Amino acid sequence: MRHIAVIGSGPAGYYTAEACQKTFGEDVRVDIIDRLPVPFGLIRTGVAPDHQSIKGVSRRYEATALTDNVRFVGNVTLGEDVSIDELRVLYDAVVLATGAPHDRPLEIPGADLPGVVGSAAFVGWYNGHPDHAELAPALHGPGAVVIGNGNVALDVARILAKTEEEFAGSDIVNHALEALRAAKIDTITILGRRGPHQIAMTPKELGELGELTRAAPIVEAADLPSFSDDALLDPGQRKSVTHLRHFAEGHADKPVRIVFDFFAMPVAIEGDNRVERVIVERTAIDAEGRAAGTGETYVVPAGLVVSCIGYRTPPIPGVPYDDRAGRFANEDGRVLPGLYAVGWARRGPTGTIGTNRPDGFAIVEKISADVGEGSGKQGRPGLDALLAARDVDVVTFRDWQKIEAAEIAAARDGSPREKFTSIEAMLAARAS
Repeated sequence: MRHIAVIGSGPAGYYTAEACQKTFGEDVRVDIIDRLPVPFGLIRTGVAPDHQSIKGVSRRYEATALTDNVRFVGNVTLGEDVSIDELRVLYDAVVLATGAPHDRPLEIPGADLPGVVGSAAFVGWYNGHPDHAELAPALHGPGAVVIGNGNVALDVARILAKTEEEFAGSDIVNHALEALRAAKIDTITILGRRGPHQIAMTPKELGELGELTRAAPIVEAADLPSFSDDALLDPGQRKSVTHLRHFAEGHADKPVRIVFDFFAMPVAIEGDNRVERVIVERTAIDAEGRAAGTGETYVVPAGLVVSCIGYRTPPIPGVPYDDRAGRFANEDGRVLPGLYAVGWARRGPTGTIGTNRPDGFAIVEKISADVGEGSGKQGRPGLDALLAARDVDVVTFRDWQKIEAAEIAAARDGSPREKFTSIEAMLAARAS
């Protein structure tokens, strides 16, 4: 029998558990350990609340979770309730699937002013993550700046621009919906250091901006490269640039403007005890495709700045860490003997949710080669005894189903759920 612990219950964690089942059959026991009492990680608190079709993948994870040889062990904090070294003693393999939940720092003057937030915090706020539910972002307007040219930047801009009616069917939490209803933002500027051909925005997400009720996306035609250059792009990128060309042809007169500011690098954030403006330097693309400042600067007024420039995996004491890449140091997923990394914790914040499935199977192949039939370690019974001795209040998947039922019962009309935004509320719902 092989005993495997997976740290993190997001897509990478559940795909790894699924791979264990398919590879080892009944000869494996997988414990999926998570700090929160609720599973699914990025699916619950990272995917935009108005993208419910993407969140549906959690039903696949639920099917895995309800089998006898996979178990959810929630409300257990690594380093506080149990250590990595203890888990390595108990299990044949420990897999770090912690994702990359921390924002990459925005290292410019003024980045610490009130009103500057990272996308992990802002997305966590409107998705009801307990760590960020009390964020209270500055929505007094008139302008907001979103730094980044990826899908997260599009999510942030779209959420800021939507009407209350456009959130019908979403699971945006009530505290965010109420704050957005009262927001006074009329200009959302998306800053990108490079140009339209270098964006990391997918066609579906870009196209959604053209369908908003009260907001119009705006692109300067002069920022677009020659149409013939689009032929050099892959098909998906070409579709994205086609959306930008459509936005540049003209836009409806709507009260909210979403301005794409390309070749624009923020160099400072200024204000009197809070954000009031962003100092932006115009850039040019050099021969290597990198953005270089030209020395020309201008001001973009803003009461809110959301930095969407990437994420980092938080380090764990005693686990080798690649500070430059912001992930665990590993060799094709192997970190230390018996210790592995998967998903964003292995490769950094790249790829889609689906990318984690082949990644999980690849890691399990390595585990199979390394541990063979297993070494007779204690696994699940050993963890249970250790957590019981420390009086840890473990949440099971059946407990999570009670929490979920309470969230569904509390939903406003048309919404699939109203998430609990504190661990205390989650635990209380489990007990009710």
